[in-house]
Amino acid sequence: MGPAARNVLIIVALAAAVAFLPGGGRTADFLAAFLSVAVLASIVMILARFYRENRPAVFGLGERHRLLLHGALGAIVLGLAGRDKLLDSGPGILAFFVLLGGAAFALVAVWRHHREYGI
Repeated sequence: MGPAARNVLIIVALAAAVAFLPGGGRTADFLAAFLSVAVLASIVMILARFYRENRPAVFGLGERHRLLLHGALGAIVLGLAGRDKLLDSGPGILAFFVLLGGAAFALVAVWRHHREYGI
């Protein structure tokens, strides 16, 4: 059996567990939470490796641009973490887009500084 067939069987087994087992809704919630945590852990590991590989470039930015970089990344994390509550109201939507727009602006400023003076 090849890897594609194995993956299809895993998906069919998970779908059968959700459809036919008692408490299938709870099983679906568990699977969704498990997959969310797995994806988040993968993203964190990729970003940690990226940071380790590019540490000299990050420290070569200087204090101001390194602060902009870390602040922008923190703003993105906060904006995405509070996305559900922010998008429930008009002022929240505005705050969400201002937060992410400001973070994007800061990331572009850091990237331009790195391209101009980078290592």
